[in-house]
Amino acid sequence: MNNFPQEKKIKLSLIKELEHGENTHQRAAVYSSAHMVDFELLSGDELVYNDVLNLSAVLNIVSEFYDVNAVAFVKRGKPSGVALGRTSYDAYTKAFDCDPISAFYGVIGFSSVVDYDSAKHIDSMSVSVVVAPEFEPKALELLMHNPAIKLVKLNTPLKDYKNFAEEEIKSTPFGTLIQDANRSELDKDTFKVVTKQKPTPEQIEDAIFAWKVAKHAKSNAVVIAKDFKTIAIAQGQTTSLSAVDWALNLACDGAKNAVLASDDWLPAEDSIHAAVLARVGLIIQSGGSIKDDKVIETADKYNIPMIMTGIINNKN
Repeated sequence: MNNFPQEKKIKLSLIKELEHGENTHQRAAVYSSAHMVDFELLSGDELVYNDVLNLSAVLNIVSEFYDVNAVAFVKRGKPSGVALGRTSYDAYTKAFDCDPISAFYGVIGFSSVVDYDSAKHIDSMSVSVVVAPEFEPKALELLMHNPAIKLVKLNTPLKDYKNFAEEEIKSTPFGTLIQDANRSELDKDTFKVVTKQKPTPEQIEDAIFAWKVAKHAKSNAVVIAKDFKTIAIAQGQTTSLSAVDWALNLACDGAKNAVLASDDWLPAEDSIHAAVLARVGLIIQSGGSIKDDKVIETADKYNIPMIMTGIINNKN
């Protein structure tokens, strides 16, 4: 049952006016609220409207992996590459490899320290913002000599970052919409393996990783991933079938034995046929379609394991 108050008062205090909004002809400002993270702008020009949106987006992703080395690339509010690694640099190179072209002029988020090897590569390309809980001294010294890169240090512990995501507020001509932040979580105790063929432990770990990335991609979203690295991220598609096709086309041979994660249900057997032709190793999706039985039957026919989460993460 909803417990929203009859009246909602929001107190905001002006921090500063921004140079412009999402587009250069739009006015914009940033206001302080009661619940904000602690951060420092270590180097570079002041943050602009789009920087703040991209910082939120990239930290939403890496905070899912706060206890390991994770790196995410975000551009225009959408992830282009995400990976986990044995070191920060390992995670960085894997994430960059997913979509090197989109990495340029984007925002990079680290869950751990920005090391010198990562900094050398970042310095060789055009990047808008780098955000991390920590920078190695040599890495910071190198990047601070590049005036085009804004360096942001997150002082709030990354494991606490999700606690700062409260209500989402959208003002429309039809009224102001308010909803809770998306706090959906997935682990091995909450999903169901619905096929006769069971996934391996390694596939399950990749499935959870891919699902967490899809959670923060624009709907309809499909993520192809393997070995804790995104191979393709399709997002903003109007149907889940088109998202599957788009992702598989991007992944090409990389889809072999990989995980396919959808943020919505797969309502048609066509998606399963496409995954089989691409030799995908595992499918994870929300389930909940009236055609679930047919979809499961098709997966069983081709001996492809499937997980249903029961969690739909539709995002505009």
